[in-house]
Amino acid sequence: MTRRLPTITEAKKQARRLRDDLSAQGSDVSHAQALEILSHQYGFRDWNAFHAAIGNRPPDGWTPGGRVEGRYLGRPFAATVLASQMLRPGWFRIVLELDEPVDVVRFDSFTNMRRRIRAVVGPEGHSREKTSDDVPHVELKM
Repeated sequence: MTRRLPTITEAKKQARRLRDDLSAQGSDVSHAQALEILSHQYGFRDWNAFHAAIGNRPPDGWTPGGRVEGRYLGRPFAATVLASQMLRPGWFRIVLELDEPVDVVRFDSFTNMRRRIRAVVGPEGHSREKTSDDVPHVELKM
């Protein structure tokens, strides 16, 4: 059986949960120690080796041909990934072809339908750019 490797963000969340669970049982460990324990559970010698193995790959579905869902400018969408390029660990430039066009204008008297999106998304699946009401332009479900 092959175990799916988590993304860096998922691994750090797992380490936080492990740390909390161990603390609840009376064994206090640092976050670094929790990362090391998690690395061993996935079969790596240490966090550095584990990080190297997972740091250079996109999350599941973020490769060309993959399927993603999320919100664009607050509107839900489903899409096929046309291109994905890692800019730095955890950050990817992606091009999405939407199944159904999304209206990117909020005015009733005007529409502008968009079928293709180009965005840079981070480890949490959100773009850094935000609308005036502080909502990320792109939010991908992880």
